[in-house]
Amino acid sequence: MRLLIIGSGGREHAIAKKLLSEDQVTKVFCAKGNPGMIMDGIERVAIEEDDHASLIAFAKEQAIDWTFVGPEVPLLNGIVDDFEQAGLKIFGPNKAAAMIEGSKEFAKILMTNNQIPTAEYQSFSEFEAAKAYVLEKGAPIVIKADGLAAGKGVVVAETIEEAIAALHDMLEDNKFGDSGATVVIEEFLAGEEFSLLAFVKNEKVYPMVIAQDHKRAFDGDTGPNTGGMGAYSPVPQIPDEMVRTAVDTVLTPAAKGMMEQGTPFTGILYAGLIATMDGPKVIEFNARFGDPETQVVLPRLVSSLAAIITNLLEDQEPEIIWNNRSTLGVVVAAEGYPGIYVQDTKLPDLTLDGNSNVYYAGVSEKQADLYSAGGRVFLLQTEGDTLEEAQSEAYQILDDWTLPHLFYRKDIGFKALESK
Repeated sequence: MRLLIIGSGGREHAIAKKLLSEDQVTKVFCAKGNPGMIMDGIERVAIEEDDHASLIAFAKEQAIDWTFVGPEVPLLNGIVDDFEQAGLKIFGPNKAAAMIEGSKEFAKILMTNNQIPTAEYQSFSEFEAAKAYVLEKGAPIVIKADGLAAGKGVVVAETIEEAIAALHDMLEDNKFGDSGATVVIEEFLAGEEFSLLAFVKNEKVYPMVIAQDHKRAFDGDTGPNTGGMGAYSPVPQIPDEMVRTAVDTVLTPAAKGMMEQGTPFTGILYAGLIATMDGPKVIEFNARFGDPETQVVLPRLVSSLAAIITNLLEDQEPEIIWNNRSTLGVVVAAEGYPGIYVQDTKLPDLTLDGNSNVYYAGVSEKQADLYSAGGRVFLLQTEGDTLEEAQSEAYQILDDWTLPHLFYRKDIGFKALESK
């Protein structure tokens, strides 16, 4: 099989590496990928992800069997619609279905209509009305930009003042452009967060093993929200019964609800959940693999990812088997991230032996050396029989590397270990 991956980050690196390791896959292209992927035999394609016509032409020219879409932006730009119109196989939701991530309000209406448990909310586009609602409800409270904001459009406001400042940023100062022209204000939910992803084809839902992401920039879950600073799987403090309940009350009715409202979903459905005293509730939906969850979930997949996707595209039942190993990923980010960050830091040789992997994200290449070129630069993924083993391995490796102008959290997985 010859496959094309759309995207350029660590998530796409992990997907491409998994696919390339499988017997039936002979070639994996990534558009436009990043220079770090080349070391794993992934071939970069110098086409931007928004250039649908060129991507379609490339897929035809290279006899690509099917294309996998990694990031959310091309999905919301209708890349699936365009590929299908050109008679090409592609795995991901079409533009209408991708709105489950593209609009928080769309997702909330879907949840309300299908009795999917989530936080109480209201949507606003006027600052004064939103401010009055915050004053009425009090803090803590959650302010979300309705549209895409690269994981940074959510403010968990501990005080009224913080909430009003967030509203001002989004509705008055236009901090997130059109994405923040409408805000969703939610009640604050207390509990452990976890990520539950599934392969979905219309009403068929095939859940994956769960993971837990670390959104805050610094140790102890302090600092600003980021796109994710690390993750691990499994999440032992979340009972299996809670996960089964989430599949039954969240994923299954979401897939069914999307069908019934005329926006059937094919692809990876991601539910960001919180384990409350009343059971699992939805924080957010995404229309694709999470980053960095992908980098710790896919290494646990024993079955062929290529076979699973081929089966789903052909309306056949896939075989999906997971191992019982523990995986952990630590994101190494540029100093200053998620704000204005240092760029162009030369990276040392990060070659690894054994079961550990480096998945590159924000990197560039000069004279065969890699340099930092983004906020999240790379993720180190390790595994072990226990989470303690995976965590110990990760931090031993990181301690041995010299990483000037880069930083990482020293406590990925700490919630699971503290819960024991």
